[in-house]
Amino acid sequence: MKLAGRISQVKPSLTLAIAAKAKAMKADGIDVCSFSAGEPDFDTPAHIKAAAAKALDEGKTKYGPAAGEPKLREAIANKLKSNNNLDYKAENVIVTNGGKHSLFNLMLALIEPGDEVVIPAPYWLSYPEMVTLAGGKAVIVPTDASTGYKITPERLRQAITPKTKLFVLNSPSNPTGMVYTPEEIKAIAQVIVDADILVVSDEIYEKILYDGATHISIGSLGSEIFQRTIISNGFAKGYSMTGWRIGYLAGPADLIKATITIQSHSTSNVCTFAQYGAIAALENSQDCVEEMRQAFAKRRQVMLARLNAIPGLSCAKPDGAFYMFPDISKTGLKSMDFCNALLEKHQVAVIPGIAFAADNNIRLSYATDMATIDKGLDRLEKFVKSRL
Repeated sequence: MKLAGRISQVKPSLTLAIAAKAKAMKADGIDVCSFSAGEPDFDTPAHIKAAAAKALDEGKTKYGPAAGEPKLREAIANKLKSNNNLDYKAENVIVTNGGKHSLFNLMLALIEPGDEVVIPAPYWLSYPEMVTLAGGKAVIVPTDASTGYKITPERLRQAITPKTKLFVLNSPSNPTGMVYTPEEIKAIAQVIVDADILVVSDEIYEKILYDGATHISIGSLGSEIFQRTIISNGFAKGYSMTGWRIGYLAGPADLIKATITIQSHSTSNVCTFAQYGAIAALENSQDCVEEMRQAFAKRRQVMLARLNAIPGLSCAKPDGAFYMFPDISKTGLKSMDFCNALLEKHQVAVIPGIAFAADNNIRLSYATDMATIDKGLDRLEKFVKSRL
């Protein structure tokens, strides 16, 4: 069988592959400490599950509008207006099968062969693959710890060419956990306006912040940048709804209409009764979000101190999300060899930085319990010390 040529241009997801390997080892009875999955270990809050169950009982089990339930689109628009100072209406929102799907729809609707998309590295590994599948060219701009793994306005300006159509902004960041300050966001917004390109702001981790860090939606900084902004978000991380597969895209009405057309021929509507859980997530108390954030904050403190106490490792302090991104270069191993050896010899699963275009780093998720963190870091320390 001859497969389409586009398949050979796309790399499989290393994060999903390593998470699957760790789960398979656990199923075989092996005691694995997994820091691989970007998935909160908390159950979905009870009131969200109850809303979905009520929708099931009421027979909300049929096809729905491809763009999403009208009440959910309205609730998302209200959230964006009240929380993010973004003046969207329901017609500016599409409900998608997770945040990842919102970005995939965007790339298909916006990117043509020859178009360039600027992506700072380290990046979430699916960004460039989506650009490739849409026929565009991902222009990768490396960053490092000296700038907090954040692109500077100067580097962004240098990367923009007449072919540039889109800039991808992710704050708080996966994999680094870094958060752009309001001043940094303002400076980047000015470059985007000056160059007259678009920006997609992936805000999936917006609710998970620490030490007084603040999230600023780039489109809220004025009418010129608002017109050039597209928002990608979802319910997976903040509300621990990873398996529910509910995300959304917000932006100019003509762009959203185009993504609705694409979705109508691919997945059609998102699971109908699940959307009523999402409505409950937005319209009820946010105490559950804060409780999870506080738990992440405690784990972050412990993991950061432990990692930086291990000779040979160094880790910048993340201001958001639930990831650590330590530098492993002093061990003499590149990330893939490091991760394979750590999993096979010490049964600890972490993600190689090469997946995010940072081969001297690894990513650890602290979206797991404290006992696993303590035991896993004991094993990691033993492994690293054996390399020095």
